Amino acid sequence: MSTLGVAVRELLRRACTVYGDDPQAVALLQDHLARFDEPLRVAFAGKVKAGKSTLLNALVGEEIAPTDAGECTRVVTWYQDAPAPRVRLFSRAGAVRPLTLARKQGALQLDLGMPAADVDRLVVDWPSGYLRGTTLIDTPGIASLTADTAARAGAFLTPSDAPSPADAVVYLMRHLHGSDVRFLESFRDTDVARATPVTTIAVLSRADEIGVGRLDALSSAGRIARRYRADPTLRGLCQTVVPVAGLLAQSGRTMRQDEFTALVALAGLPQADLDRLLLSADRFSTRAVDGAPEPAVRAGLVDRFGLFGVRLGTELIRRGTSDPSALSRELVRHSGLDELRTVLATQFAERRELLKSRSALLALDRVLAAPRPGSAPLVAERERILSGAHEFTELRMLSALRAGTVVFPPDALADAERLLGGEGGGAAVRLDLDPDSPAAELRAAALAAVVRWQRRAESPLASRATADAARVVVRSAEGLVARLS
Repeated sequence: MSTLGVAVRELLRRACTVYGDDPQAVALLQDHLARFDEPLRVAFAGKVKAGKSTLLNALVGEEIAPTDAGECTRVVTWYQDAPAPRVRLFSRAGAVRPLTLARKQGALQLDLGMPAADVDRLVVDWPSGYLRGTTLIDTPGIASLTADTAARAGAFLTPSDAPSPADAVVYLMRHLHGSDVRFLESFRDTDVARATPVTTIAVLSRADEIGVGRLDALSSAGRIARRYRADPTLRGLCQTVVPVAGLLAQSGRTMRQDEFTALVALAGLPQADLDRLLLSADRFSTRAVDGAPEPAVRAGLVDRFGLFGVRLGTELIRRGTSDPSALSRELVRHSGLDELRTVLATQFAERRELLKSRSALLALDRVLAAPRPGSAPLVAERERILSGAHEFTELRMLSALRAGTVVFPPDALADAERLLGGEGGGAAVRLDLDPDSPAAELRAAALAAVVRWQRRAESPLASRATADAARVVVRSAEGLVARLS
């Protein structure tokens, strides 16, 4: 555990003693103490049909999250690692009961047995290597036509009386709308680090639809994502924007042998016949063509892969991809899922201690709002941690740089954000070097960064704000030197 994590844990324990007469406060503090030993909690948010459940299935590699418009999609659902599959329903009345597990065409099917409005949450235990390090939380769609459903997502992600149960958020959007910006703005901190970007990643979901299913659709989506990443408003609300074709990623990770066989048959058709079939989903699913799979089989392919996935799959087979495993890997690679995994690892997993400490301090702030004899030292210690922990200083500075309140030339701005951990906490990422670079090369780059930013901090032409910001970057670079030594 990091020095920050140790300090926050000790502060929570002291607060439990001081507030021992308040069971609710003690329960909140102990919950956050326990969270330090749990996997990182990452929530998926977005509008209805943004592709949250589909992307969750792609990350896990199994269809365990329902993707239809059934009752289950209107309930907050937790997915966590466990030795054996199990689903529990927690009702708003406080009762807990198990649900029967059933599969339909490989997908998990659940019957709530009661209206979704009466359900507080579902907890799905599932053996999974991915869930071993990250607990995923699927939330109902915001801006839903059902007021109760929309309110559930808001109440979970931005509760009015407590920190969110999630440590970080992946926000899915098909395009950037005003409602997306308003929802992201609701994550703004009022105190701890004031660093909304560190807890949020935006995903340009259903990226294959941006190019109308063309083979270059992901390239078009990539250009749009880069434009969003450069948008000053969005830069102040999330760390980055990643384009992902969620349906293709899910289908690539869960592709069956019969689907591969059908794609091989389609790839064997004359190109002109295949192009005519792929003009629309309706034509592809219904038109009779000699040598093509039956219409019902093709309809299943469109449901699972989309027209983009079928086009890409048949093209890859024509180019020589000859076995299901290889095709699965190529589909996943083209979907953008690998880039998202990398971002989740560098932006969230590497910051696990920081994110959990942040959540704990937000909870403690709520408890300290009701003073007790002996609580004044806790307030002072909390302030000391916030002001003294360089991790939080980095977050405040990143937020200031992205909001434009501190201005550097473009090349210096990119260098500063990287050194402050804006692209990940690892030394190689901060120094813009290959992860396999030798330690000596990393240390030399860190020393060069110290000199470079000291010069900027001491420049007589620098304003007070610019000099202060440069000194924060110097401290980060010095930390890298110490770590690499």
